[in-house]
Amino acid sequence: MSDLLSIGASGLKAYSRAMSTVGDNIANAQTPGYARRTLALKEMASGTESALVGRNVSPGGVTIQGIGRSVDKWLINDARISSGEAERAATRADWMTKVESALSDDANGISTNLTKLFTTADQLTADPNNVTLRAQFLQSVDDVASGFRSSATQLGAMSEGISDAAQSSVTDLNNNLDALESVNAGLRKARAGSTNEASLLDERDRLIDQISSQMSVTASFDDKGTVTLRAAGTGDTLVGNATVAHVAIATAADGRLGFTAGGAAIDPGSGNLAGLGQAADHVADQRAGLDAAAAQFAGQLNAAHQAGTDANGNAGQPLFAGTTAATLTATPLSASQVAAANGSGTNGNMLAIGGMRGANDPEAAWASRLASQAQATSSSRAQFAAAATRADGAAAARDSVSGVDLDQEAADLLRFQQAYSAAARTIQVARETMQALLSAI
Repeated sequence: MSDLLSIGASGLKAYSRAMSTVGDNIANAQTPGYARRTLALKEMASGTESALVGRNVSPGGVTIQGIGRSVDKWLINDARISSGEAERAATRADWMTKVESALSDDANGISTNLTKLFTTADQLTADPNNVTLRAQFLQSVDDVASGFRSSATQLGAMSEGISDAAQSSVTDLNNNLDALESVNAGLRKARAGSTNEASLLDERDRLIDQISSQMSVTASFDDKGTVTLRAAGTGDTLVGNATVAHVAIATAADGRLGFTAGGAAIDPGSGNLAGLGQAADHVADQRAGLDAAAAQFAGQLNAAHQAGTDANGNAGQPLFAGTTAATLTATPLSASQVAAANGSGTNGNMLAIGGMRGANDPEAAWASRLASQAQATSSSRAQFAAAATRADGAAAARDSVSGVDLDQEAADLLRFQQAYSAAARTIQVARETMQALLSAI
């Protein structure tokens, strides 16, 4: 009779715990990093069997072996890799779009004003002494210089914005590394198969996922579940042996980013830090290209204007001052100082300036720069779309194993409720049987 009572009691305990586990799964169905949990149950050894005696048909109830997590290490790692690549592509595409906007004609008017400058020069060839046209010519010069300065300012602000974003991301990364080492410390003390261990393992995986979205890492685990995390590119240890190597960032004068871990240079590889690094490189290239374009344009127009003579017969003066896009300004000239004439006639120099239009003129060079940026931006968006699709597929594959299916949990809950009722009925039968025996005495 005591065996029947112990069987029922073990069932009540086991199936109550099983229903609690199902409840945890349902409550955390949408919790990031939560892996579906299962309760491992085993038939309890009866009092009539031992390691030296074969099993007799004598049930002994059920015992709880511990809580397991539904995970597939390969799918988890694949999801982390694809997620990091998607973060890199998304960050890069976002800043590439901003660069395209900063260089667009809507933002700076360079294309429009270049066209206006050469159109006005063409008009001056027909009426070189027209004061209004001369003033319009000088105004278009000033508008072009203003456009270059505007683009330089926007690109400079982007460079600072990328640096600030990278610094914020590095701060979050280091906080996650510290938290991961705290989880490691907890796992070293956790009892195997306990709810506490399962919660710590969930948090461990969530933190590794978060770190992987910031930079490329590799993870290895010991028998307690503690993780040693390394930078994927160099193998430098970030978390391991109860120590943490923080990541640091340095911003060069031109805005390019450099990363170190524990003093050693590292390459983020993937994640948003890699995307920010690539964006910083692109902005730095565009700033250098913009300076070169401004210097080339100013040099061409200055040389052309200085080749002519103004309305007073004086040699033409430079139209622009400054050596970079940020410092490019229009020289303060009066309408009479526009050098429209040259030795061939009163409109000879304007004819020469108009003749600059062609395959290599400033208009064509600027249009080529915009086209190149548009193509690069389009390519970055396509890469992001592909990476996002890949990441979504990997996440779905991982969640098919680790995710919580509410229909399955409902079925399990019903099954365990019935088992719990059966265990309770077993105890009731034992009690009724005992009462009947005592009544018969």
